[in-house]
Amino acid sequence: MLLAGDIGGTKTNLAVYAAESGLTAPLAESTFPSRRYASLEALIDDFRQHTHLPFESAVFGVAGPVVDGKATVTNLPWRMEEAGLRAALGVKSVKLLNDLESIANAVPALEAKDLYTLHPGQPVKQAPIAIVAPGTGLGEAFLTWERKRYKAHASEGGHASFAPANEEQLEMLRFLQAKLGHISYERVCSGLGVPNIYAFYKETGRCDEPGWLAEKLASAPDPTPVIVETALAQPDCAICRSTLEMFVAILGGEAGNMALKVLATGGVYLGGGIPPRILPVLESGAFLAEFTAKGRFAALLQNVPVHVILNPKAALLGAASYGLDRL
Repeated sequence: MLLAGDIGGTKTNLAVYAAESGLTAPLAESTFPSRRYASLEALIDDFRQHTHLPFESAVFGVAGPVVDGKATVTNLPWRMEEAGLRAALGVKSVKLLNDLESIANAVPALEAKDLYTLHPGQPVKQAPIAIVAPGTGLGEAFLTWERKRYKAHASEGGHASFAPANEEQLEMLRFLQAKLGHISYERVCSGLGVPNIYAFYKETGRCDEPGWLAEKLASAPDPTPVIVETALAQPDCAICRSTLEMFVAILGGEAGNMALKVLATGGVYLGGGIPPRILPVLESGAFLAEFTAKGRFAALLQNVPVHVILNPKAALLGAASYGLDRL
């Protein structure tokens, strides 16, 4: 029996799996608001009280770096340690994975229904694969072929310094540096980054903010869904549309960067919660234009497939896949 978890800054998904039933039929599964709990142990206690299922091992994908069996969630004040969790949960083993490492573990098992292809390209068999996932933050990972299967590798590339691709992005970088200091890709290419782009257009006077939108944002617990949904539903709202178009252009550029860094001729997969919600804008052409705008390597990138992961449980499935393979 295995407890698998996807630990995010916004929500945490937990599920119990039995080795004989595999990934397709978890014995129990629940979603929890992460910030409501003081620790992962407290959240799991709540889960146990509702399920009453025993488990012998646990694997958790964590939205943050994992070093020497220890992790801190980047956008949540939790600290986790494999040894401490093992003792607290009373199990024989606990493994912490970076959340993108979890998604990467799921990619080889994803089916056609789990994916939306933005660009079919010409995939190279057993070649490296890259994952770029804008959700609450920006996660990145990659897969390499080793012997008979793919091996996932964690990365914190989302926190690398943002490199503007044109004059407008350069002006935004200067605007945000004055406010925040170091500007990583996560600052402009994630759920946390969308309001930063919006602020650039608003505070520099490039776009007017309608009064009705200001009122809506003032009462919203999270401005990002409001901005994105308005851009999709009301394309004549210039400030929201410009924000989303800038976001997509930056995502395309960074996905192309990641493809070059790991030579991902096996494909690039867009994970996280945002890409499935903005498919029409991703298909508009700006994403692929920026993805391939890499000078002498443009032709190589034109052959790289790009897929959007539609399955919202990919990180949970990846954690479970990692654990079940080792039971």
